[in-house]
Amino acid sequence: MIRNLLASSGLALIAACATTPTDLEPLDPEAFQVASPVEEVTDHPVRIVETAIPLPLPGQMKAVSSATPEPDVSPEEAIKEGREHALIEPSVDGYVNAIQVYPYTEGALYRLYASPGQVSDIGLQPGEALVSVSAGDTVRWVVGDTTSGSDANARAHVLVKPISAGIRTNLMIATDRRTYHLELESTDGSYMAALSWRYPADELAGLTARNAQAIARESGSIEQGLTLEGLNFDYRMTGDTPDWKPVRVFDDGRQVFIQMPASIATTDMPPLFVLGETGNAELVNYRVRGNYYVVDRLFRAAELRLGQKDQTVVRISRVERRAGLAAIFGG
Repeated sequence: MIRNLLASSGLALIAACATTPTDLEPLDPEAFQVASPVEEVTDHPVRIVETAIPLPLPGQMKAVSSATPEPDVSPEEAIKEGREHALIEPSVDGYVNAIQVYPYTEGALYRLYASPGQVSDIGLQPGEALVSVSAGDTVRWVVGDTTSGSDANARAHVLVKPISAGIRTNLMIATDRRTYHLELESTDGSYMAALSWRYPADELAGLTARNAQAIARESGSIEQGLTLEGLNFDYRMTGDTPDWKPVRVFDDGRQVFIQMPASIATTDMPPLFVLGETGNAELVNYRVRGNYYVVDRLFRAAELRLGQKDQTVVRISRVERRAGLAAIFGG
């Protein structure tokens, strides 16, 4: 008798395992996409503040005379004054260890103090290729060039050394990126071991590019701090099958995320309605992040509707999770 009962129980269990609950739909293998973790980047856009440039008020503007104005100074004085205004001297704040770092400005003259028996190093930007070097006095000044590093870190250097004190000359360095103008002066006392430049225009371009990448990354990210362990994918979609039918729906216990297909950017985006307890459709506040609808609340059922008379409707329903044998055998 006990043996018959065990056999009957075994047959019932096998039959239950072979039975497919009617309320579960088979999984479409083509719709399944393997989730892959993506490293979260914490860079955020930075605010770039430009220096305000004062403009003259209408009352401060001068009338333009048709006659050619007489020059206030002679050409020699204009040249001297222009050179003095363009000359940038070394400063204590500009030193980084033994290197004087100048801010690069197109057309500026940079002072280099050298000394007999000492070599002064002029370092260019990493990756900048040296084209030519021209000195006004090549008899009393020894000028050479070399490189340091390799590949992307390769850096060109121009080396200068005077043979006596109390002499001056100028130096022009041409590269594949810019032109440098220097005023060389030899002294008996101190000398500059090395000088280089920082490039505000390049730094601004780098910040702008980083901002663009951060904004693109933020627009492509639906939310920060989501973890796979806390996501619920128990949602079912029924109704019509338009091209804009969502790819997947999930929530994190606080918000619902509806992933639309990538082609949604070229089509009309359907509005989302949440169905209440009585089945009435209500508009719900949501925002669009990339191709995601982000709803700041949970719902049992909602519909995406497009059209006026013959509406295309896709219903999204949350499936209640079942535990234990009920999840396997139904009931």
